[in-house]
Amino acid sequence: MALSESLGRFKAAYTSGGRNLASRLVGRLVRTGVTPNMLSASGVLLCVAGAVIVYFEHVHWWLFHVGGVVFVIGSILDIFDGALARATGGGTPFGAFLDSTLDRVGEGFMLGAIALVLARDGKEWGVALTIAAVAGSFLVSYTRARAEALGLRGDVGLSSRVERVVIISVGLGFASLGSLPYVVAVLTGSAWITVVQRILFVREQLRAR
Repeated sequence: MALSESLGRFKAAYTSGGRNLASRLVGRLVRTGVTPNMLSASGVLLCVAGAVIVYFEHVHWWLFHVGGVVFVIGSILDIFDGALARATGGGTPFGAFLDSTLDRVGEGFMLGAIALVLARDGKEWGVALTIAAVAGSFLVSYTRARAEALGLRGDVGLSSRVERVVIISVGLGFASLGSLPYVVAVLTGSAWITVVQRILFVREQLRAR
């Protein structure tokens, strides 16, 4: 219980700090005329490009790093588009729907590229974990969407999109050292723990009604 509370406080602290930083950066973006949909489209294209670069890591090992950097930049744009929409008052229901959908596309492509790399290296257990990671990460978003459709909160848990991006990026940064399947294991575990946390949280809210 104490560990869970400590993790919750830590997550709240860096989330608050990240939002403050995003607010300052978004203030500059507003003056450029960039729209939230532009950020969403650019973000998913960069994430897909990063996935393609990672797939070709067998040509040069440092492509892991290049692909990881491109993926991080794309993910940051995906995170900023919502903040920009709120700052400009230009957010629309379709824009929010598109943003959430494109987030899954970018993450799915990168995890697919990682699965192909692990398959090429003969690490079948790593491939299986990556498939489980894809399912878990998608369910993290699905459980939140279903909870909110019921008028409930579903944003709790250990691993949201930001945490998953960080885990994937760390894995790509150390992939040349053979750490990729182990980092995928961490990603899988954190995603499925979050799914269970959200299911239990929704049940608690429904019981309290």
